[in-house]
Amino acid sequence: MDYFAGLDVSLEAVNVCIVDGDGSVLLEQKVGAEPQEIVAFLKEFGRPLKRVGLEAGPTSSWLFTELRAAGYPALCLECRHVKAGLSAMRNKTDRNDARGIAHLIRLGWFRVVHVKSDEAQQIRMLLVNRNLLLSKLQDIENSVRGSLKVFGLRLGRQHCRDN
Repeated sequence: MDYFAGLDVSLEAVNVCIVDGDGSVLLEQKVGAEPQEIVAFLKEFGRPLKRVGLEAGPTSSWLFTELRAAGYPALCLECRHVKAGLSAMRNKTDRNDARGIAHLIRLGWFRVVHVKSDEAQQIRMLLVNRNLLLSKLQDIENSVRGSLKVFGLRLGRQHCRDN
C-alpha cells in the first residue's frame, strides 16, 4: 500500500495529513514548524511514504531541503494548482488544506516547483540586498542634495563610488 503526506505550512505550525492509496485518512496532526518536529512525526507513522507534498511559500524551500536530507520524497507544489485543487472544499481550514494537499499528491493533480539550491538562494539574496542598499544610498544622497539646495549649496557628483 502507498502512503502520502500533505503538509499545510505556516510560520508557527504545520498541519500534517497522511492518507493511503485509497484516500482514507490515516493520521492528522498539528506539529511545530521545525523540520525536526515534522521528521519525528513522519518517523512515528512508521511506514514509507511515496510522496510528501507541501505548497510553495516563504519557508518551503528550507523545509523541502530538510525533508529531502532526512530521506523523505518531498515535493514543493505550485501554489495556483493547489489553490485550484482546494477551491472545491467547503470549509477552508489548515487541517482541511493539509488533507486536500495529501489527496492532490495521491491523485497526481499537482505541478512541482523547482527549488533552487541553497547556494543559488544565497547569491540571489546577496544581490537583492546589494541592490536595495545602493538604492537607499541614492535616495539619501538625493535627499541631502535637495535639502542643501534650499541654502544655495550644490554638491558635485561623487566619483569614488561604483554603481
